[in-house]
Amino acid sequence: MPEVAAIILAAGQSRRMGARNKLLLPIAGVPMIRHVVDVYRQVARVLVVTGHAADDIAAALNQSDVTLAVNPDHLQGQQTSVACGLRAAGKAEVLLIGLGDQPLLTPDDLRALLAAHAAADPGRISIPRRGDRRGNPIAVPDPLRAGLLADPHAPGCKRFTRDNPDLVQFHPLAASGFYTDIDTPDAYAAFTARAQELAP
Repeated sequence: MPEVAAIILAAGQSRRMGARNKLLLPIAGVPMIRHVVDVYRQVARVLVVTGHAADDIAAALNQSDVTLAVNPDHLQGQQTSVACGLRAAGKAEVLLIGLGDQPLLTPDDLRALLAAHAAADPGRISIPRRGDRRGNPIAVPDPLRAGLLADPHAPGCKRFTRDNPDLVQFHPLAASGFYTDIDTPDAYAAFTARAQELAP
């Protein structure tokens, strides 16, 4: 298994959730961001990129074995948080770039993505896909890190993957965790109701 570092994006303003910060809402008894970090920590060293409510996110991750990086430019968009994470993540053979609001992800989902990445072309960026829908996280080989940072006006994955389709590969991974994030009160209510139904 290659050395893996995970960059978890947790700098957004959570506007669609209303007055509450979605990353601090409880999932399985802990704040969502902590739940997600705990999942990633089972397969990778974790860096969390914060911005909005950075102190609150840090408090939610108190005593977690993670590194924090504050993105001073988070108001300029998610791509700046990706760039911040890429610069701060340290050396690793593979970088997982994921979102802090995907509580359905499991360690096995992440292992499946890493296995698919290793079995295909580990020199390309790996993206989960179900039908026409792309998922998160994505797996980025370390040699491509510099390319994602090369354009100062559009750093990160979106422009790079669009401009370099030959460096991208998609994997048919069906797990819902790759495609489900919690952005709105209705989405959170549906998630908690489903969790209660499944509880023993």
